[in-house]
Amino acid sequence: MTIGKIIDGKAYAAGLRDTVAEGVTAFAAQAGRKPGLAVVLVGEDPASSVYVRSKGKMTVAVGMESYEFKRPVSIGQDDLLDLIAELNQDDRIDGILVQLPLPDHIDEASVIAAIDPAKDVDGFHVVNAGRLATGQEALVPCTPMGCIMLLKDELGDLSGLEAVVVGRSNIVGKPMAQLLLAESCTVTIAHSRTRDIASIVHRADIVVAAVGRAEMVKGEWIKPGATVIDVGINRVTDTEDGKSRIVGDVATAEALAHVRAITPVPGGVGPMTIAVLLRNTLVAAHARAGLAKPEGL
Repeated sequence: MTIGKIIDGKAYAAGLRDTVAEGVTAFAAQAGRKPGLAVVLVGEDPASSVYVRSKGKMTVAVGMESYEFKRPVSIGQDDLLDLIAELNQDDRIDGILVQLPLPDHIDEASVIAAIDPAKDVDGFHVVNAGRLATGQEALVPCTPMGCIMLLKDELGDLSGLEAVVVGRSNIVGKPMAQLLLAESCTVTIAHSRTRDIASIVHRADIVVAAVGRAEMVKGEWIKPGATVIDVGINRVTDTEDGKSRIVGDVATAEALAHVRAITPVPGGVGPMTIAVLLRNTLVAAHARAGLAKPEGL
């Protein structure tokens, strides 16, 4: 039995961070300042706090300025919007990221809409979504951008390949489909209402699973020789010993007998997300300074 290749997202992300660090040095020499990334954290959610600390460390590691704005869970929406307005006007800051999810009393859509699209390094603003959909230069959501980088590194030219994206979220599924279309793939979006989803997935040369259901995509669904990008991060508890573990949206052990290559969970797409966030911040800094985007990004 042939076992498919495991795509090393950690290694690719490390290389991308090195490229960003070189670009930061060059930018600072031209612009006379370092790029700046502001991260806004509301409340004390443990997972979000860990993620924000990790972002801060990596931001500094590539030579950028890191600004963290922590606010209590009780902050009002107007006060949060006032903070976003201040960051929009702050010339030290090239990228603004509001850590999601936000408390229930705050409307996430309103907060995202308040961010200057030129500083929207998460790529969630409707202006950036519209630019991506119409084939214009845009700040693209970090996770799907990381996925397309891994696919192009593994497969080279994606033109003409059939791709199935399982999931239709604004954060991953929809922008992923747009990026694949831009690479001249033939794209299908499958979701919870899709009929005979197994046969649709089985057509695909590329499968991107981003549905948020543990090991939903079975090995037998995968076309022999397909490349699979597993975006899912799901915590499951084993019934026998009660221990929990992290799994993706794809049944990886089964899929390995069918795929050409597959990203692991963890260690596949996850490391790419922060690396692309840094890349987006550097791209935003160049655009705001009127400088050309660095090669390789």
